[in-house]
Amino acid sequence: MPDYDYQSDARPFSQVIEDIGAKDDPRLYLGELVNAFGERGFGALMLFFGLLSVAIGIIPGTTTILGAPLLLIGLQLAIRQDQLWLPRWALERWIERETYRHGVEKVLPRLRKMERLSRPRLSIMTSELSEVLIGIATVLLAIVLVLPIWGGNLVPALIIATFGFGLLQRDGLAIVIGWSAIALIVVAALLIWLTWTWVSPYLLPFWAWLNGLLPQAWAWLGGLWGG
Repeated sequence: MPDYDYQSDARPFSQVIEDIGAKDDPRLYLGELVNAFGERGFGALMLFFGLLSVAIGIIPGTTTILGAPLLLIGLQLAIRQDQLWLPRWALERWIERETYRHGVEKVLPRLRKMERLSRPRLSIMTSELSEVLIGIATVLLAIVLVLPIWGGNLVPALIIATFGFGLLQRDGLAIVIGWSAIALIVVAALLIWLTWTWVSPYLLPFWAWLNGLLPQAWAWLGGLWGG
């Protein structure tokens, strides 16, 4: 893996990810990204991988490559690790830089707009306890992200990206939006489960009756046709 030494802390995050795509090396290594984001660490990588999963997640295999580091990042955030650590095998994982460029082009305009609107606020949402809870949520979302579910990466990736943006910008409002999205998903799943619990005692007998009726109907139609 090539050795990169970006000094990126003075640049807007959107500029950093655009500059990464401008390199000539056809392979973009995860180690390059870790070096590029410098002290931005957890939030920057969560935002980056979340956005990239949304942009190119439809390509087979990419959600596993992008989701596995998020799992490790979430674990370290949950246990209050001061510095981000990733194993060498993860740092040596790579994607095509051209694929990366196409993905970044899709998200850059919105990211720049978000950067202009963002500011440090609601500090309680970026406290140490909040970071632990975000880490736990990121682990669970990353597990969903790496599963081979077509189209199933969109919502988890967006939530992780929102959390990452909030941590990166120290913007508690973004954290609130991320938790609100999770709450909506939980409420929706609960409503579906309750609806099924209430409806199934009536629906299942009807379905059994319908299944029993179909052979008779087919037999009647067969006799009618034969007559």
